[in-house]
Amino acid sequence: MKFSASHLKDARFEDGGLRSFFLYRDLGIREATRGRVMAHVIRAKSGHGGQARWHRHHLDFQMYYVIKGWIKFAYEGVGEVLAEAGSCVHQPPGIRHLEIAHSDDLELLEITLPAEFATSDVAAPGPEDGAGSLGAA
Repeated sequence: MKFSASHLKDARFEDGGLRSFFLYRDLGIREATRGRVMAHVIRAKSGHGGQARWHRHHLDFQMYYVIKGWIKFAYEGVGEVLAEAGSCVHQPPGIRHLEIAHSDDLELLEITLPAEFATSDVAAPGPEDGAGSLGAA
């Protein structure tokens, strides 16, 4: 592993991430850890009304911390979760989830292990999966 530092003044937010309605800023952690860890800042694209699907990620660890704005997800066995500025969410490996909506000013930090991982579209969970009550967490 090697040292890494990323500064906002030099930052570039780019297309090319998992979702077309977000811009991504690579924080240099992927390269510094030789792909063991990925950290990036995600921003909503203004005026872009993308639609997400139920999916799951095949990875060892995933979390996000909301810096600005809000994002709402539905999670298998949990229900709807509204994450606002200051919220931190750990998504266990393989959990089915769906992004429902986000604010135009959304900005969040996401960290995954490993940096590269597969994502699969899946069917929405039903009552037999513990998704019967979609209460807020």
